Amino acid sequence: MELIGRNDPCWCNSGLKYKKCHLALDETIETYRRKGCIVPSHNILKTPKQIEKIRESAKINIAILDYIAAHIKEGITTEQIDQWVYERTVQAGGIPAPLNFEGYPKSVCTSINDQVCHGIPSPDVRLKEGDIVNVDVSTNYQGYFSDSSRMFCIGKVSEEKQRLVTITKECVQLGLAQVKPWGFLGDMAQAVHDHASQNGYSVVREIGGHGIGLAFHEEPWVGYVAKRGTQMLLVPGMVFTIEPMINMGKEGIYVDEENEWTVYTEDHLPSAQWEIQVLVTETGYEVISY
Repeated sequence: MELIGRNDPCWCNSGLKYKKCHLALDETIETYRRKGCIVPSHNILKTPKQIEKIRESAKINIAILDYIAAHIKEGITTEQIDQWVYERTVQAGGIPAPLNFEGYPKSVCTSINDQVCHGIPSPDVRLKEGDIVNVDVSTNYQGYFSDSSRMFCIGKVSEEKQRLVTITKECVQLGLAQVKPWGFLGDMAQAVHDHASQNGYSVVREIGGHGIGLAFHEEPWVGYVAKRGTQMLLVPGMVFTIEPMINMGKEGIYVDEENEWTVYTEDHLPSAQWEIQVLVTETGYEVISY
């Protein structure tokens, strides 16, 4: 922790004295640190002003996913989805966060059936009845970031795919229920993993969620195979995503050798993912984007 005098300005730039602002919170965090817990640094915790701006970004993100939900259907190309995202993000004054991020070529990720994540939109990929597709939207609005994704079932899908989509959403909801101040990321992770395993599914280990808000990807990394009471302490002001990738078959994955982005299941059985962006509050949580 930074050494700040009780009467010095608080590190969060609120304009208040430290003793009137974050001193009590920092003292509680320090108590957990001395017990050997992994605790967040100040730069992970968002201030009220920053949270308000992140909410503004999230409003755009949610509106775009709502638009896609109303228009996605059999016969459209994933390139059309990408155009929708780009146009509506720019119209709202934002920037699609994935576009050119570490070389990613599009404004959104569209991952179909056995694609676990990072599916690249293409005019050659047309949605067909029976597909399940994850549309992952991320928005940069005035330097503040939001991120969420939803699963869509195209036409009539098999009972097996529908069940995977449903159970995956339940995993997110059960994980979310474990988010509360002075709990641990591992509490959420175990709830996700237990529900997936109990339903005969596997959880992808190598890819997880992340902190977000002032940058697209921040600390902490958020996995879904940790045990309760482990991983980083949950502290009010933390903002991160819950986005488990649940496979119908085994957990093994591989990355497309040609585009170096798209992740597939090794056994080519379907995978599903829902993503929400969560703020830890003093009493529990707030879903910022969904």
